[in-house]
Amino acid sequence: MGTLFPFSEYWWFYLAFTGFVLVLLALDLGVFHRKAHAVTNKEAVTWSIIWIALALAFNFFIYKYSAFAFAENPRLMAIPGFDAEQAARAVGLEFLTGFIVEKSLAVDNIFVFVLIFNYLAIPLAYQHRVLFYGIIGALIFRAIFIAMGSVLLEYHIVVYIFGAFLILTGIKMMFTPDKGIEPDKNPLVRLLRRFFPITPTVEGEKFFLKKDLRWYATPLMVALVLVEFSDIIFAVDSVPAIFAITKEPLIVFTSNVFAILGLRALYFLLANIVNRFHLLKFGLALVLIFVGLKMVWLNNAFDGKFPISWSLGIIVGIIAISVILSWKFPKKEPAG
Repeated sequence: MGTLFPFSEYWWFYLAFTGFVLVLLALDLGVFHRKAHAVTNKEAVTWSIIWIALALAFNFFIYKYSAFAFAENPRLMAIPGFDAEQAARAVGLEFLTGFIVEKSLAVDNIFVFVLIFNYLAIPLAYQHRVLFYGIIGALIFRAIFIAMGSVLLEYHIVVYIFGAFLILTGIKMMFTPDKGIEPDKNPLVRLLRRFFPITPTVEGEKFFLKKDLRWYATPLMVALVLVEFSDIIFAVDSVPAIFAITKEPLIVFTSNVFAILGLRALYFLLANIVNRFHLLKFGLALVLIFVGLKMVWLNNAFDGKFPISWSLGIIVGIIAISVILSWKFPKKEPAG
């Protein structure tokens, strides 16, 4: 049947959605966070609720819009057995499942962000600025990866390759110990040092500083490079994972964007307690293994499409259990 949202018909939707996101980002930095300050728990909770509410509102909108658009589309209605309302419900569930998967995997990013900011001694007042520009870069790279993924997945063999990759990644995540941050070994940081010396301390909210007729990069710029690099690494896992949920690039793109937009608020909400979720890593590993199995086996076993409602229930269940067990059985701190 092909995609329900071919780019040739829905390019305007991508354009309108991108414009909407740019307006949100402009309001975020230009109005609500114009002055650098340490984000409070109350502010983090408020913004987390706002971003999640926006995602759920869009989820409802895409469901209602799909039901209308599919019913008015002669190409789709000419397909024997096609039900516009049923297809729209599937789109809504796919968006919700993809959003939950991306939101959950984003928690793994937060572990890394905490290490980066602690290692470089970035003050709380400037962490939001780093994450803001980091997220702009993340949106650009995700769009590129999604476009590449939508093209590659046209070849069936790539589906199996992506699925196998997710399974292996999940297994590796289970058994590989967490590593610390070593900026000096990061290739992008080493490249940055070749062109700009690094100031020993943070210079306000500046990424670059001109001193004695020479430009210097600040630790904020090093933090931004590391944040961008870590998101690229995580995107290699998360983009194939969401393509296991839906083959619709429009759903992959929009659910990814909403998950990323709420990442800063989620970071400030969880930064101080993220270590309590020590078992979440295993839950996320199981999620990656599950979505990998969907690509290589389960979809074929269920006539080409594993039920999306089952996928949603399994993913939410795995994440919920790992979070509950993390709180019930806290990580034991080493003695002494």
